[in-house]
Amino acid sequence: MDKQEFKETEVGEIPEEWNIKRIREVIKLFENGIWGDDPIESVESYPIIRSTEMTHEGKIDFSNIAFRMIPRDKVNRYRLEDGDILIVGSSGSPHLIGRAALFKSLDDKNTYLFSNFLIRIRVRDINSQFLYYFLNSSKYYRLLRCIQQTSTGLRNLPKKEFTRIKLPIPPLTEQRKIAEIFSTIDQAIEEVDGSITSTGQLIKGLMQELLTNGIGHKEFKETEIGKIPKEWEIRKIVDLFKVKTGTTPSTEQKEYWNNGHINWITPADMSKLNGKLFIENSERKITEKGLRETNLTLMPNGSIIISTRAPVGYVAVVKDKTTFNQGCKGLIPKSIKGINLIFYTYYLLSRKSFLEHSSSGSTFKELSKRALEDFIVPLPPFPEQRKIAEILSTIDERIQLLKEKRNKLKRIKKGLMNDLLTGRKRVKVEA
Repeated sequence: MDKQEFKETEVGEIPEEWNIKRIREVIKLFENGIWGDDPIESVESYPIIRSTEMTHEGKIDFSNIAFRMIPRDKVNRYRLEDGDILIVGSSGSPHLIGRAALFKSLDDKNTYLFSNFLIRIRVRDINSQFLYYFLNSSKYYRLLRCIQQTSTGLRNLPKKEFTRIKLPIPPLTEQRKIAEIFSTIDQAIEEVDGSITSTGQLIKGLMQELLTNGIGHKEFKETEIGKIPKEWEIRKIVDLFKVKTGTTPSTEQKEYWNNGHINWITPADMSKLNGKLFIENSERKITEKGLRETNLTLMPNGSIIISTRAPVGYVAVVKDKTTFNQGCKGLIPKSIKGINLIFYTYYLLSRKSFLEHSSSGSTFKELSKRALEDFIVPLPPFPEQRKIAEILSTIDERIQLLKEKRNKLKRIKKGLMNDLLTGRKRVKVEA
């Protein structure tokens, strides 16, 4: 589009045929919801959407809807219709305040209402989906940060300032087309999310099956860790691995940290793995001098690292030069021949709850070196370890590919929102 087809406005440069309107000019309903009373037997109650159902992705989570008793004469007033937009009006979380979601009923059986911490918007003279996507744009969130208010520990969305927000509005046919594009991307993301969930359930079930029953066994025996195949043995971690502890070099010694290139893993780093089996990077890194002059263990490639404090139970395989702090412990195999690192990584992940229960401490739970060394694990024949690891790794790789696909779709959507909602790129609309 030629440069002269744009115009300068108070919200920036927009196409000539677009208009600027305040939110209050395009809505006909703007009201808080109702809370109601706890349900009791034999009295009708209604599903009510709360701020806790509003996800950070701008969706409504229907999986844990609460039911409340509402006076009959108020039900119609707070009944949600498809196309209504819900906004978090009050919240203790600065990341939730102002969050918007588009309501679409899951069924025709229930009458959904909304709580007093939410604001319902019903539009006029604008496409509801178009406004919803504007309210989930980076431009909107920048404006939102400027108008939030805090009172008695809660953050509140000031209605007056919110409704004065100005937004660029294309012709209605273009609004519909833009909303359609974003809806198509959202649908694709939801389909990928569904595949991630189902594949995650698959690997969880297979871990339960393969790590306890193995492959093709018909005879089993009872052990300290439960029923396992007759051919398997059990060992303590200390029988199979050297258990190493970590530390934090003095942060006052700049030469230990400045321009460091050796990974120094913390539980916070491990919390960002997002299901990945290998850990390749850390937020902070130490120098050769820091490694040499402190009591740090340099973990060889292919060893295991486990978080043993705040929280307990993240497990990963080391893939590069790595050390770690006192919140982690390292497992270095005593013999490479009989130990498949991937098998034992999956096994430790599957026993996260047990590891947590084996931890102690008043301020925060910590799994001691002794408790980890005494932790009992199965010892299948090496070929079976390897086969189980291959099966689980194959499914894990599928999950990671799906996550990469989801992230790519989200990046595409974010880029398009920056372009289509400002008019920098236009959509073709049939006459």
